[in-house]
Amino acid sequence: MSRRAVASLVVLVLAACSPGEPAAGAPPASQAGDSGRREVAVFAGGCFWSVEANFERMPGVISAVSGFAGGRVSAPTYNQVVRGGTGHLEAVQVTFDPARVSYRQLVDRFWLTIDPTDPDGQFCDQGPSYATAVFASPAQKPAAEASRRAAAARLGDARFVTPVRDAARFWPAEAYHQDFARLNPVRYGGYSRFCGRAARLRAVWGEAAAGN
Repeated sequence: MSRRAVASLVVLVLAACSPGEPAAGAPPASQAGDSGRREVAVFAGGCFWSVEANFERMPGVISAVSGFAGGRVSAPTYNQVVRGGTGHLEAVQVTFDPARVSYRQLVDRFWLTIDPTDPDGQFCDQGPSYATAVFASPAQKPAAEASRRAAAARLGDARFVTPVRDAARFWPAEAYHQDFARLNPVRYGGYSRFCGRAARLRAVWGEAAAGN
């Protein structure tokens, strides 16, 4: 491998869910037929850039915000979380219109955008802060657990390690992480390709894979 190729790979590795100045971009399209109702779901699926991007394109989703959940420290920063010790996972808070998409549909899609057989992270992002989980309120837990059982049956229960956890306080990440894939398509595309997301998702889920 040439020195230039090696340097390019290093840049892409460093780009994985790491700080960077966002580029300008168009805002998301408005939601046609919005009922005005709002509910919230929280998912941890490795790098929050990818989780956010996957949900923002789903009809009925109003917004997706990158942040942290499940830890012990109030108002954590990105640097604190990735250093470890706070207990937080990178997570995304999804606000949706329940008249257009159900919570169960969101959870069903979430599984297809991650590798739920990896206990240590996702793709090239490995470590405690990149572990996966569905954070569910008491009202959401029956649907989340039913969705998990159905997904686990497809892969084999013993292989399926992503848990459904109790709802936890969600803390938004810094502004430069928000809408990262949309505002920085070239950088995000390079990161996603280098991490082998699409290939791994196809290996796990086949044609049903939905992540990017």
